[in-house]
Amino acid sequence: MHQRIAISSGDYNGIGIEVILKTLDRRPLDDVTPIILGSAEVIDFYKDLLSIDIDYHHAVSEDQLEDRRVNVLESYGDETPSIKPGELTELAGKCSMLAVEKGIALCNGGKADALVTAPISKEAINRAGYHIPGHTEFLADKTNTTDYMMLLVNDDLRVGLVTVHIPILKVADELSQARILQNIDIMHDSLQQDFNLENPKIAVLGLNPHAGDGGVIGTEEIDIISPAIHEAQAKGQEASGPHPADGFFGNQQYENYDGILAMYHDQGLIPFKTLSFGAGVNFTAGLPFVRTSPDHGTAFDIAGKNRANPSSFDQAFTLAIQLMKNRNKEAI
Repeated sequence: MHQRIAISSGDYNGIGIEVILKTLDRRPLDDVTPIILGSAEVIDFYKDLLSIDIDYHHAVSEDQLEDRRVNVLESYGDETPSIKPGELTELAGKCSMLAVEKGIALCNGGKADALVTAPISKEAINRAGYHIPGHTEFLADKTNTTDYMMLLVNDDLRVGLVTVHIPILKVADELSQARILQNIDIMHDSLQQDFNLENPKIAVLGLNPHAGDGGVIGTEEIDIISPAIHEAQAKGQEASGPHPADGFFGNQQYENYDGILAMYHDQGLIPFKTLSFGAGVNFTAGLPFVRTSPDHGTAFDIAGKNRANPSSFDQAFTLAIQLMKNRNKEAI
């Protein structure tokens, strides 16, 4: 099956365009059409700066897209980019979100099969008037999705988060039996639908050190997390825990599970990024279409210096193709 993959440009003053071009420069396009959502002006700037001679088709509307070629679809509306590698600007933030909105529209309208998003700057987009925590929440809002999850993926390592972009002080108050059960459900369904795992095994981490030590270091495990796990088990799901997070990763227990549910951002992402060596992918489970992104940020400090490693973006692009095939039950 031939697929169209929309690629939002990210913050054009960061490393997004660089990793996009480095990825597409070496990929065959037999069964995929990449659609870069941005500006030909920005693409040409980085092509020259990085000496990447990639041929592309320039389109000003979605009706002009050409299959089996790299497409650049103008997506910044009336905004004229002012390209300043390494600088955080309101204009770049606005353009990065206009590209994301174009990608959502293409996927919702059946013009693209998946969306891969290059990194945005949360500070830049907030300056531009987008008062959101990040891509994940914005995508959920624009697709009317209530049951969704940030899922970090690297081969068989898959880490999901119950709470995401909130202060650590608020994590415990945001947890409830219903919310944890909801996230177990989302992970279970995604592992079946997106990863073709018939009976996925899910490990649920505790919140407190030593998973509360029987209530000595906190009672969330007893009062909230364990009851959610038992309810999931009663529905036939293979969920276990709550596991103490340090021992779980330190003893490599993660190798025995298809998915790991962490209670908060750093509990899941620090071990994930340590184990993934820059090759991880952010996947938003629960959306009506496949969305992936690299697990790194804009890296303004190295933008425009030809030092960005495209491996995580390459993995994100590859995973988007694979997940689309899984959703269509095709052999991979």
